Amino acid sequence: MKSHFFAYISRMRFIQRWALMRNTAPENVQEHSHQAAVLAHALAVIRNQRFGGHVDPGAVAVAALYHDAGEILTGDMPTPIKYHNPAIREAYKDVEAVAEQKLLAMLPEELQPVYAPILTIRDEETARLVKAADKLSAYIKCVEELKAGNMEFREAAAQTRSALEGYGLPEVDYFLETFLESFSLTLDELK
Repeated sequence: MKSHFFAYISRMRFIQRWALMRNTAPENVQEHSHQAAVLAHALAVIRNQRFGGHVDPGAVAVAALYHDAGEILTGDMPTPIKYHNPAIREAYKDVEAVAEQKLLAMLPEELQPVYAPILTIRDEETARLVKAADKLSAYIKCVEELKAGNMEFREAAAQTRSALEGYGLPEVDYFLETFLESFSLTLDELK
C-alpha cells in the first residue's frame, strides 16, 4: 500500500494563519506547529521540574507538532469565526474530527494505532498543555507583530494574554514571567 500521509503533512507549510489580519511576517501552520511543539515541550518540562508533574515532554511535543494537522484538509478557520458561537464551534470540531480520521486512514494499518492518539489527543493533561502552547504561540505572534508596529494585533494580544492567564496553569504563568519579555526585544537587546 502506498501512503500519502507524510506528503499531506508536508503541505502544512501552505496553510496560512491569521488570514483576517494584516501581517508583517506571514505565518504558516508548519511554522506554528513547530513553535507550539517547542513551547509544549517547555511547558511539560516546567510542570515536571517546578511543579511536581509527571508528564512525558516528548509525547506532549509530538502531540503539539501534529495538533493542527487536520487543517491541511480544512484550512485554518480564523479564531473570531471559529469561536463566534457554540454551533459554529461544535460544527468545526466535527469537521476537524473527520479531517483527523481521513489523515489517519491514509497511514498503513500497522501505523494507525501509533498515530491515532497523536492526531486526536486523548490524554487530558497532554491536551491542556498543547492547548496552552497553541495559545502561547498565538500570543508570541501578537507580541512580535506589535513589536513591528502592527497595531492590528493589539486586541488579539490582550484577549490572548487574558486567556493564558485564565488557564490556571502554573507552568504557563512561569513561562510568561520568565521567558515572554524576551520576545519583545531586538536581537541586539537579547545579548
